[in-house]
Amino acid sequence: MTRTFATAGTGRAGRAVAACAALTAVAALATACSGSSDSHDDAVPTAQPTTPGRLSVQAPDVDLDITDAVAHLDAAGNGTLTMTVRNGSSVPEHLDMVATPGGGRGSIVGGSHKGSGALETAGISLRPGTTVVFGGSGNPVIRFTAVRGVTAAHTLPLALEFGVARLVHLTALVSTS
Repeated sequence: MTRTFATAGTGRAGRAVAACAALTAVAALATACSGSSDSHDDAVPTAQPTTPGRLSVQAPDVDLDITDAVAHLDAAGNGTLTMTVRNGSSVPEHLDMVATPGGGRGSIVGGSHKGSGALETAGISLRPGTTVVFGGSGNPVIRFTAVRGVTAAHTLPLALEFGVARLVHLTALVSTS
């Protein structure tokens, strides 16, 4: 069995189609290669020295302030994390993971409203110029199960994964019940 395929041909129309395709490919390549060298992907966010429960992170396209971070835990290590996160940048951000010592993970539940604080596919939405409170009625919640790693100073080291700011280390205060 023989199959015949239609081709652009070698006539004037065929050469014009081929030339347009080549120019489109060159333009796409030139656009992809002309990106700015000061992209936020190359920058490492800098965290300002903090006291437990507070953190400020600054980098290109990143302006995060985390305050009042408290892990409310029972004797078994179960509980929640409350905190306030302000996204002072002009770029949308999201919190998609909270890790605890020993490989533990917090379970993230979205707030009951749309926009900032809502759970989206990428995590908890932090719209530009907004503040999101974690914990409390209608707000997003981070739940812990069997958390280990509480220090003698009643703090808990955490790693928070943001979409733009990337991995951020925060020390939360611990309140036990």
